[in-house]
Amino acid sequence: MLDSLTPVAGLQVTLNDGVLSLTIDRPDSLNSLTAPVLEGMADALERSVTDPRVKVVRIGGAGRGFCSGAGMSADDVGDGHSGVDTLTEINRTIRIITALPHPVVAVVHGPAAGVGVSLALACDLVLASDKAFFMLAFTKIGLMLDGGASALVAAAIGRVRAMRMALLPERLPAAEALSYGLVSAVYPADDFEAEVDAVIARLLAGPAVAFSKTKEAINAATLTELEPTLEREFDGQVGLLGSHDFIEGATAFQQRRSPVFTDSVI
Repeated sequence: MLDSLTPVAGLQVTLNDGVLSLTIDRPDSLNSLTAPVLEGMADALERSVTDPRVKVVRIGGAGRGFCSGAGMSADDVGDGHSGVDTLTEINRTIRIITALPHPVVAVVHGPAAGVGVSLALACDLVLASDKAFFMLAFTKIGLMLDGGASALVAAAIGRVRAMRMALLPERLPAAEALSYGLVSAVYPADDFEAEVDAVIARLLAGPAVAFSKTKEAINAATLTELEPTLEREFDGQVGLLGSHDFIEGATAFQQRRSPVFTDSVI
């Protein structure tokens, strides 16, 4: 049961009226993800499967952002967990979200970048504020997509647009993301929370078993490559995490300068 979960710094977990809310609570870094936060999310999601009180899952972020991706600050890098640890927990979280019997709603009120995009797209509905934007920023720091983004983004918007997002890491505003098919709906920022509550209320009042079977069928038909993608991305990213280009990209990010890549793997 969810009641026995151990609290995790940087993650709020609440259960009210059938809605399990997971809120990434690291607003100073636009809710960047660490291995402990991801582990806490995955643990809560796993326990929700056998908790009869849970009908819908809501995933959001505190402050002005949804999720800026994996933590890149000096504190994150030196927290005792490796990039491989974080990647392992990212993949675990994505697998659980897509397999969960409950509808999962991503509430994107601000920036969603890097694996934050993967996290949002793993959900069943992606509701965005008109102030939100999406960005696959991996190549800016010498990395490749991860968290299943290679499959999740392409399944939503097609190969050509996915390739542009990945290779030319530009901000994709919410309105354009909607026209692409990347998100389910976009609402004005002033009305956003009320609109999100209305969607969640509809899900709570709906047929839970039918929702579960529908989600399973659609994901089985459209995400056939998710599991091999997670494995392929993991293998590729592990190699890149040890590269000179990633070290340069991460250093440049922390120093707020443009990186100078050398195309050197080791």
